[in-house]
Amino acid sequence: MSEFVLTLACPDRPGIVHAVTKILLDAECNIEDSQQFCDRDSGSFFMRVHFSAVGADLTLEAFKQLFEDTGSSFKMAWKVHDTSVRMRTLILVSKAGHCLNDLLFRHRTGTLPIEIPAIVSNHPDFSGLARSYSIPFHHLPMDPDDKKAQEEQLLELVSGYDIELVVLARYMQILSADLCERLAGNVINIHHSFLPSFRGAMPYHQAHVRGVKLIGATAHYVTPNLDEGPIIEQDVARVEHSLGPAQLVAVGRDVECQVLARAVKWHSEHRVLLNGDRTVVFR
Repeated sequence: MSEFVLTLACPDRPGIVHAVTKILLDAECNIEDSQQFCDRDSGSFFMRVHFSAVGADLTLEAFKQLFEDTGSSFKMAWKVHDTSVRMRTLILVSKAGHCLNDLLFRHRTGTLPIEIPAIVSNHPDFSGLARSYSIPFHHLPMDPDDKKAQEEQLLELVSGYDIELVVLARYMQILSADLCERLAGNVINIHHSFLPSFRGAMPYHQAHVRGVKLIGATAHYVTPNLDEGPIIEQDVARVEHSLGPAQLVAVGRDVECQVLARAVKWHSEHRVLLNGDRTVVFR
């Protein structure tokens, strides 16, 4: 039995849910799960429907044709996805490998529904880790005087591997505005702070000096505005005075791994819809 996920966003008005469910009924589909949200501030309506084709051998393309007129009449930005097809995800990393290792383990154990065709790094440090998971590793060193050349190589990999999602798993390079725009809505970053927070180098050391009681992490979409993209997920851990900077780093790494994994999972399951500078997350 084929299963699909339909996501949509459009101006709010009466009849949207009825129109969607009628198409599913006429196509002999069964709704497995449905979530919706109306943003009164923007007047926008968001919906995610997970459905299965019960009475017919419905294909993805056939459903797109069935839904096209309804999508146009309600001015919807909509997509439909086959749940059996895993999202092809490129992971970028620098010299901190905890998030990479966590994502690879979750992928291998089947708890993260993505495919990882390749790993990219501006350092060679994790080539062995990639090899242990039988995943191609691409070392793309960064020349500060020719950043564009490295990003062109990265885009070639995105195209060559048919990548749908790029994950910055502590990739410590700022993406150019051009690259951000070309991959808009398809790049997730993990920020080692609960934004807004300590900026610049050594944030956990800054936190220790200030005697913070909460540290956290933020997963967000990447935009040309550094660390200001739409937030997908955040979490915090409580800490106390006896923890030094190294211990704060260890606690922070655990939070980073969990927050990034949740964000990647929700994105790959088509649970995250952009709402201007914010997100709607159907968990």
